[in-house]
Amino acid sequence: MRKINSIITPIILLLFVIHMVWGGLILAGMTEGGNPVMRVITCAMAVLVAVHIVIGFKLSMDTAKAQKKSGVTYKRQNRLFWIRRDSGFALVLFMLFHVLLFRVDMSGSSPTLPHFGILALASQILLVLSLVVHLLTNIRPLRVALGIRDEGNLRTDIIMVLATLLFLAGAAFVIYYIRWMIV
Repeated sequence: MRKINSIITPIILLLFVIHMVWGGLILAGMTEGGNPVMRVITCAMAVLVAVHIVIGFKLSMDTAKAQKKSGVTYKRQNRLFWIRRDSGFALVLFMLFHVLLFRVDMSGSSPTLPHFGILALASQILLVLSLVVHLLTNIRPLRVALGIRDEGNLRTDIIMVLATLLFLAGAAFVIYYIRWMIV
């Protein structure tokens, strides 16, 4: 199961980056929404994320059972493990808000996005923050699972690229919020 997870995780990341860049362009008003290719990419990403969630849940339950069986939880030693799980759970919740918030109405002549108030902005900023925590805490185990050695600050480079993309995603949400307040 861990091997399957280590294979689908980079694919999820790639699809996520495409989704994030395209969605950011839509939110910034630089392109139109409703692209069928984007819909396929988003659906593929959703399926892979669902598989990732199921695998993560099973591995978490296996760990919890082992801790219960041994009678010792080692909370302090397993803190990073549970931060990974908690950030994943938060991510799932905020992704559900994201899906509900950005469902595209295709009934008109052009796709429209729903009203975007301060609560929607807060939920999307929390989505980005939970994603940051999840990526930062899981990038090392992913590199190990894929057999990637940390040569020449590769980890720092990956984190910087992801941080830049996530900053731009947060900026796109803020720009979209400002556009809604002006209109």
